[in-house]
Amino acid sequence: MGKLAFIFSGQGAQYVGMGKEIAEAYKASDEVFNQASEALGFDVKKMVFESDDETLKITENTQPTIVTTSIACLQPLLENGIKPDVVAGLSLGEYSAHVAAGTMSFKDAVALVRKRGKFMQEAVPVGVGAMAAILGLDNEKVIECCKTAASDGIVGPANFNCPGQVVIAGEVKAVERAAELAKEAGAKRAMMLPVSAPFHCSMLKPAGEKLSAELDKIMFNDMKIPVVTNVTAEYILDKSVVKDLLVSQVSSPVLFEESIRKMIDDGVDTFVEIGPGKTLIGFVKKINKDVKTLNVDDLESLNTTLRELGALKSSGKMSIPNWK
Repeated sequence: MGKLAFIFSGQGAQYVGMGKEIAEAYKASDEVFNQASEALGFDVKKMVFESDDETLKITENTQPTIVTTSIACLQPLLENGIKPDVVAGLSLGEYSAHVAAGTMSFKDAVALVRKRGKFMQEAVPVGVGAMAAILGLDNEKVIECCKTAASDGIVGPANFNCPGQVVIAGEVKAVERAAELAKEAGAKRAMMLPVSAPFHCSMLKPAGEKLSAELDKIMFNDMKIPVVTNVTAEYILDKSVVKDLLVSQVSSPVLFEESIRKMIDDGVDTFVEIGPGKTLIGFVKKINKDVKTLNVDDLESLNTTLRELGALKSSGKMSIPNWK
């Protein structure tokens, strides 16, 4: 019997109008946007549905709007009684995963990630840090390139996304040097990314310290669903470890590829990406082309996912006990 995982979108997936179709069609999804507005003190619908790309790119806007959209997109699945065996997310998406798991309330999460975005942006002055995507080079070679380039400053792996795709982060000169070394080592491409801060590297530790103080104010609940965490790529089901992992996550590499492999090894054969975009299921397909990948981003993708999951249940390949 196959297992089902929900995986939640990370920063960079945002676009104007994300979640609008689903919010208009499902009352529970619309209510998520209303709750976000109450928690944040501004009209989230207006920002997401009517603003512009530049507004959504501001990190302290990006993070809460993606979490809001993701949890809104989750509601129709919950209404249909579809519960995953495990949840995970890419970086920011881990907060959506914790909301889905019941670890924290949505209102707490959305307020928290707005502050997280602000802290991450403030940790490193604009122009000091950088990130680059290294394509077509294995993980160990990327790590070696970073070690060599470290003589020029701070640089290290930030995201292990899928085979042949590692993102590095650090100080501008060191990241540029590591990217050049990666090309010399045989990378197909090494491209600087248009980001405002060097996420998931040691330069973000001050942001983690500020986030820690905010996490102290949050009430964590017992998890109803296991979460595979970015920092260790291991299952967690103990709320007592969540705070330290979320603090570490800000300045630690995201072990996304390893997390997906862990779930597949445990019997997960269907992954549903929930929230804007289809980046994560693209990574999953590169990790293992034999698993089933679906997504919920708009009404078309939602209806396809409901139909496909229904077919799996009918065929006996997946147990969805509460399916309506």
